[in-house]
Amino acid sequence: MTETDGETTEAAGGRRIAVLGEMLELGDEAVEAHREIGRFAAEAGVDFVLAVGGDLAKQLALAAGAAGVPEIGLVRDNKTAAAYLESILRPDDVVLVKASRGSQLWQIAQALTGQTVTSL
Repeated sequence: MTETDGETTEAAGGRRIAVLGEMLELGDEAVEAHREIGRFAAEAGVDFVLAVGGDLAKQLALAAGAAGVPEIGLVRDNKTAAAYLESILRPDDVVLVKASRGSQLWQIAQALTGQTVTSL
């Protein structure tokens, strides 16, 4: 998530929302890596971070808020995240969904786009 190709998706009048799950394969560096992603979200101009997961997601959310992301949310699971997003999304919002494959955050994207929700 920290590298871009110079192309940024601008929210045409909408919010930039990042739905970020836990990165599961980081070992001893996991806590600081999650904090770094939270800070990066602020630097990238994200308007709302929805962190999905447990303790690592909480670290990400706390760091994002401390770095200046205006709105922060934290939920435990993908089903709750999808339901929450469905209740708050506006037509011009742009949503990024990103996490380790094991977090299965594609389920959130599937739910939001009306697809059948699948798992591993």
